[in-house]
Amino acid sequence: MSRLFEELDYRDTPIGPISLRRRFHPLLKVDVFEIILGDEHLMSNIFTVSEIALARLGLDKLASLSPGSEDKWDVVVGGLGLGYTAGAVLEYPRVASLRVVEMLDAVADWHDAGLVPLDPPLSADDRCQIVRDDFFALAQSDTGFDADHPGRQFHAILIDIDHTPDWLLDARSGHFYSEAGLRKLLTHLKPGGLMGLWSDVPPDEAFVQRLSGVFAEAWGEPVTFYNPLQDKHHTQAVYLGFKAA
Repeated sequence: MSRLFEELDYRDTPIGPISLRRRFHPLLKVDVFEIILGDEHLMSNIFTVSEIALARLGLDKLASLSPGSEDKWDVVVGGLGLGYTAGAVLEYPRVASLRVVEMLDAVADWHDAGLVPLDPPLSADDRCQIVRDDFFALAQSDTGFDADHPGRQFHAILIDIDHTPDWLLDARSGHFYSEAGLRKLLTHLKPGGLMGLWSDVPPDEAFVQRLSGVFAEAWGEPVTFYNPLQDKHHTQAVYLGFKAA
């Protein structure tokens, strides 16, 4: 294949065909890595502002609740993608452990094989473990996110899987976003723990109200960035919810 375009991997998955592509963008003069699921563009390495903000907005707020503390955090990230949310989590020295839950073997394999552009790779940090499992199934289970320690609770659970709470990659995840589903997620958080959720569109007040019925405090943060390909700004959202201490 030419340097302009290369399909690095293509696989069938339970939710449709997925591929990892690399193409050289002549305007930006960079290699663009993209994940495509069916006909849907999931993410690329040139628009990562909101994925990184998912980690930073939540963990900065968590840190502000205990200024000066050196207590360590155990964190879960739902959805691996190109790894930018997980990479941002690992920038925090207070993170003792990070479990990244990814349902699709192909995506985990790309990281194992070094096909993604994340630098440093997640494998370089021994605090990080990639768990090949269904995040939504684990979230609704009593066992939770650590099969070796059933019922284990975490300081933060950050989710970047579906486009929005209403625009899903797989219809089976819909229950997670209901009040009952969110209440079950709450059981996997430590007192004072944080839930963060990425969304491809600006904050939706109706969903904020749903979160407020479950969490002690909840809101939506708009995250705006410039898209040079369209010459305009684009706004996405990070929802945050805190469990009562």
